Amino acid sequence: MKSDIEIAQSAKVEHINDIAKKIGLTPEDLEPFGKYVAKVPLDVLDRVGKDKKDGKLILVTAVTPTPAGEGKTVTTISLIQGLSAIGKNVVGALREPSMGPTFGVKGGATGGGNVQVYPMWKIDLEFTGDIHAVAAAHNLLSAVLENNLVRDNPLNIDPTRIVWKKTVDMNCRELRKIIVGLGDTKLSGGVPHESGYLITSASEISAILALAKDYADLRK
Repeated sequence: MKSDIEIAQSAKVEHINDIAKKIGLTPEDLEPFGKYVAKVPLDVLDRVGKDKKDGKLILVTAVTPTPAGEGKTVTTISLIQGLSAIGKNVVGALREPSMGPTFGVKGGATGGGNVQVYPMWKIDLEFTGDIHAVAAAHNLLSAVLENNLVRDNPLNIDPTRIVWKKTVDMNCRELRKIIVGLGDTKLSGGVPHESGYLITSASEISAILALAKDYADLRK
């Protein structure tokens, strides 16, 4: 029996433009990331969905995976394949994988066997780079906060009460609770205090991004 990666590598894959055409999108509606991945800007909805009635929503949640790995993702992809096979115009919405679970017991988030999203290696490891961008934004705010402590603390922040941690997209239990600022001097090492790392998907920036309806809402 072929492994998941072998099945993916031997698959006959359609170009993302051809996939988009099936749901009424043109190449101009896409922001491509290579041949098989693309983003669809939200303003495309103003054109595509303007005169169409709402479709039906099927929510797949709270499914504990079987020992074979059949959980929410596999169930969702199976529904997409089945509905498409009987002529329905169907699109699935899956969560973006985090590298932490991908390299842990849980594994990736692209399905498995003949029920998977392509290309699994790109989606599971970096996809369009959004999680890495969230990590950079979160850690930038952390750096600004730490710099305030070094520069005579004009905001009068109590280092013992800082709850804004750092973030990394990996399962690093040893970093969940750490001491930072142990340099030789304050300017070279910062101010000593307790801190830690969150996995990026659990960061405040990630939550804000998920809840924002547009760029203006995100800036608020």
